[in-house]
Amino acid sequence: MDKIHPNKRLPYSAIVDRKRLKLPNEARVIIWPILALEVWDIVRPMARMIITPPQGSPLLPDFPNWSWHEYGMRVGFWRIKKMLEELNIKPTVTLNARTCLEYPRVAEACLENNWEFNAHAYEQIPMHKLDDEAGSIAKTMDVISNFCGYRPKGWFGPGLTQTFDTIDHLASNGIEYIGDWVLDDQPVWVKTKTNPIAALPYNYEIHDIVLMAIQHHESNVYKKRSLDYFETIYEESEENIKVMALAMHPYLSGSPHRIKYVRQTFEEILSKPGVICWDGVQILEWFERAVGKPGSL
Repeated sequence: MDKIHPNKRLPYSAIVDRKRLKLPNEARVIIWPILALEVWDIVRPMARMIITPPQGSPLLPDFPNWSWHEYGMRVGFWRIKKMLEELNIKPTVTLNARTCLEYPRVAEACLENNWEFNAHAYEQIPMHKLDDEAGSIAKTMDVISNFCGYRPKGWFGPGLTQTFDTIDHLASNGIEYIGDWVLDDQPVWVKTKTNPIAALPYNYEIHDIVLMAIQHHESNVYKKRSLDYFETIYEESEENIKVMALAMHPYLSGSPHRIKYVRQTFEEILSKPGVICWDGVQILEWFERAVGKPGSL
């Protein structure tokens, strides 16, 4: 099968050439809060490492790094949940489908709060490593919808991974938006073989994994970089609407030495006039009303 490159799915568009979009009540910036819930299977190499293995050789089972993630589900999640509730923020919850099966207490807490469920694959394995990508996506959708009562409209790949065929499989399973493509400050339509999918603005630069687990910055850098990022797009939003995603993982943002900076970031940004906080479905529905949908490939 021929590979369909991304530039065949969406035409180039300079943001300065676009018509001005409008938000309710003269808002100008959308903040998209995202909480990622994952299952790290101890029989496989961990998705991330905070402690490198002795002599540099990966060992299985990897109890030290599995425990790091487990702290997030046992403690860090509840710390983030309390913060979000107190700030009246309803995030997009992107979760491995196995979370519904192995951490039902956590998934139920999200459901009780009416937080949006977004599919994050069945488990934390790159899409390129799957033997049956289409079957795994279908399984993911079935498990999550059986748990929460509706089929998710959004998707994040594990590690934001996709093959050339992933987006077509997602469209055929009812996915209407993705967060994997970090290429714009506004939503854009991506054509598939069936229904178009919206790519909502995401970023790596203020992502807690990139900042803390890869670049190894001190905890306060999350706030500083986030506010620097926001300051620029807030000024630019006088010309056109901008979207800013803020992603959290329980084992990182839910750590005691980081949570206060995450909270302060949300508090300062949401205190600005013209800033609204929406989940992925709200952004998708607004964008569809604003510009309509394109056709298929």
